[in-house]
Amino acid sequence: MKVSRLRTQVGRVSRVWLWPSFLIILAAMIVDFGHRPQPAGIDFHTYLAAARIGASSGWSHLYDQGLVAAQQAMLAPTQHAQPYLSPPPVAWLATALIALPFNWAYAIWAIATIGLLAAAVVWSAPGGAPARSFAALLVIAPLWVLQAGYLGQVVLLVAAAIVVAWRLLRDQHDVAAGLVLALVLLKPNTAFVVPLVLLVSGRYRVFVTFSLAAAAIAGAALLTAGTHALDAYFTQLLQPPPGTNAVSVEAALGISGPLALAVRFAILGVVLASAWKSRTSPGQVMVLGTLASLLVTPYLHVCDLCLLAAAGWILWEERPALVWRVLLAASWVIASPFVDISGLGPTQNRWPLFELLWLVALVATAYYWSGRNGNAADRRPYELRSWRARSATGLSTNSPSAVRVAAPRDASNAASTRLAQASSSGVGANTALMIGT
Repeated sequence: MKVSRLRTQVGRVSRVWLWPSFLIILAAMIVDFGHRPQPAGIDFHTYLAAARIGASSGWSHLYDQGLVAAQQAMLAPTQHAQPYLSPPPVAWLATALIALPFNWAYAIWAIATIGLLAAAVVWSAPGGAPARSFAALLVIAPLWVLQAGYLGQVVLLVAAAIVVAWRLLRDQHDVAAGLVLALVLLKPNTAFVVPLVLLVSGRYRVFVTFSLAAAAIAGAALLTAGTHALDAYFTQLLQPPPGTNAVSVEAALGISGPLALAVRFAILGVVLASAWKSRTSPGQVMVLGTLASLLVTPYLHVCDLCLLAAAGWILWEERPALVWRVLLAASWVIASPFVDISGLGPTQNRWPLFELLWLVALVATAYYWSGRNGNAADRRPYELRSWRARSATGLSTNSPSAVRVAAPRDASNAASTRLAQASSSGVGANTALMIGT
């Protein structure tokens, strides 16, 4: 009764706040888009220029920056040229829009990428349509997500892939999760640690599937672009444009050289160890991997922090305690476009400190609960997942389909109970187990 009453109250609140939230977020988008110094769609026009080169001159010319600049001038003469430094699959995706005028192509791309992130949240959220829509609106509201959409950044698809892979892992679809994680290759510097922490946490099928999919994509890139183009790509990555390290640990801590490298290795080591401690909570493991990716990579833009919105949503669901919800809500306010425009928000080089604080909190939680209860803290998220699976399908607790989403430890406990009852009543053990199946 209490759970049913809580669900009813949550649904009522979601319905009341859905349209006001939509209007607030729409206003945030208008304000954010109106105060951006960069031209709208400037990153997408680089993708589209590369796609045109691949389609007309061949994919081996994908990293000929002279051709890229010429195509950019044809697409949007008022925007400045910038080098194409994304993997080949990004240009492959943009190929579907090369026949359209730039403004139309950009609008479709921006709506599709933001829409896919919102759809991923809706699909992963519990409750009815109002609650799911409300959750999606909250996730796309932070300034990082809006800026990524404004620039036409492909990183929004990486954020959507993280959310979808988490939902699939939560439902124990490891192979599908590994396939979805292959979208990380669209911008690997933003989430490359996520497959590693899943491997450390014992999700071997996820990692193997991801590795096979990544190998297939790499093989396709090698066949289409050739070794010369890929060599040019990696060479150009070693000399990135100015400003690409503004959101790095170097900029936040004022360090460089061997010290910065040592800090990166320390962060990676702590995260991998914490992933093992948190191994029964796939959501927390993926959040750890996301934070580590953003902190360890030396090449990052502010819009890439949209992965924090995806990580925040996962943590909101995995850690329902009030203290976590309060901290996440405060973080959401700090990341609001209104706070950013007011000048009260963090500057670019302060966001890594924000990430470090969250990383410390997650690492401390992993070690504290592991030492105290032997990962008992992760039991509750699994039970919540079972309840959400039942509530989403309308199943009762006693239905056969609901039984299938129960945790393995619950199944073993139930079997032990049936055996004990059988021994006291004189029923055979095999019969007792068959009755409970």
